[in-house]
Amino acid sequence: MRSHLLNDTTAEHYRRSVTEGVERVAAKLATTERPFTGVTVDALSPLIDRIDLDRPLHDTAAVLDELDEVYLRDAIYFHHPRYLAHLNCPVVIPAVLGEAVLSAVNSSLDTWDQSAGGTLIERKLIDWTNERIGLGPHADGVFTSGGSQSNLQALLLAREEAKTDTLAKLRIFASEVSHFSVKKSAKLLGLGQDAVVSIPVGADKRMQTVALARELERCKNAGLVPMAVVATAGTTDFGSIDPLPEIAGLCEQFGVWMHVDAAYGCGLLASLKHRSRIDGIERADSVTVDYHKSFFQPVSSSAVLVRDADTLRHATYHAEYLNPQRMVHERIPNQVDKSLQTTRRFDALKLWMTLRVMGADGIGQLFDEVCDLAEEGWKLLAADPRFDVVVEPSLSTLVYRYIPTAVTDPAEIDRANLYARKALFASGDAVVAGTKVAGRHYLKFTLLNPETTTDDIAAVLDLIAGHAEQYLGESLDRAS
Repeated sequence: MRSHLLNDTTAEHYRRSVTEGVERVAAKLATTERPFTGVTVDALSPLIDRIDLDRPLHDTAAVLDELDEVYLRDAIYFHHPRYLAHLNCPVVIPAVLGEAVLSAVNSSLDTWDQSAGGTLIERKLIDWTNERIGLGPHADGVFTSGGSQSNLQALLLAREEAKTDTLAKLRIFASEVSHFSVKKSAKLLGLGQDAVVSIPVGADKRMQTVALARELERCKNAGLVPMAVVATAGTTDFGSIDPLPEIAGLCEQFGVWMHVDAAYGCGLLASLKHRSRIDGIERADSVTVDYHKSFFQPVSSSAVLVRDADTLRHATYHAEYLNPQRMVHERIPNQVDKSLQTTRRFDALKLWMTLRVMGADGIGQLFDEVCDLAEEGWKLLAADPRFDVVVEPSLSTLVYRYIPTAVTDPAEIDRANLYARKALFASGDAVVAGTKVAGRHYLKFTLLNPETTTDDIAAVLDLIAGHAEQYLGESLDRAS
């Protein structure tokens, strides 16, 4: 079995195996005609259930053949221009190359003696991102597994900086359309979901700062402790960007930690056209960025950034076998001193490779393309009497629903939209997402693929309308 260990004696075996796998994936990418095959759970489960993991095939080609049957054939392919559902981006080739390198070398980014140059590369990218944000000379941060972990760590730091022994008094303020991880983080931090004060949004789906000011004042007068305000730069449902300068002013006035969840909107840091949409982010105490959303990186690639590097001490623990205190005095850089994780992949390498091959302007150009596409898509929807579109996009998300001419019952319209989404997914012709707005079912395009065109959007809208009309027709037949 030693022949399967990656080392100096098996380098050729490694090369052949990886090449064979890459060729399979490349062939699949080149011939994929739809984002999904439409396979059902009931159809796919038996294929996987019948595999006996205690009886290996002992042959790479045979395993790849099997993998095609149980995964590659029916995978959902985000690179396809009619995948329009969630915050999943097509990935850039330099980042995929970085993924191959980091997997093979298998550095762990917790300590210097497990990563060496990897530590310095990650730190360089943190500094680069902080410069793009404008957090100042004392900023720092660390890579994380994703936006949820970044938000959790930021709120942990905010909790500790609030300097109170009475957790029940702490309050977090976030818009009613902020990410669910804010409430989840509050629960994990021992505060409870009730500690999150939901601030209403306007028709533009941005936090209403008048309401925020009122709630901050109310909590202060009630003897509660405002712990953090979470401003969102790119909500999951609408791509809306909260008024960051006004929120920053209120945080300064009330002495509250300002966290900006820019997991989605961080692509604007590289934008050539739309960077001003996140003006005010530089006044934050902490920021979440997800490079695996709008920087076109493979999952996972995220970071939490802080204005004051000293606040990261709240995540620091020292273990004699790993990062003893003496290493701090010896100026040995151990990233575990800043992280909630111990063992951690060298995900920073993917972004490093991307910047070194494409440059920041290359990333920004791609993100600008999808933002501009969303604007064109909004015009299509606004001009189409079959659809109701909720809000003009700030980033690259469109929320809408099919409105039939002959049916006025809101519940029946809900069912038609739900049916259309499910039928479209089952067909495999396109994949769209869904959400609720004011209690009603809506559909959602999340546009992160520069290869998607307005023709693709128009074609998918026709498919949705067709499925909805089919459902309503069958419903009328059943009623009669």
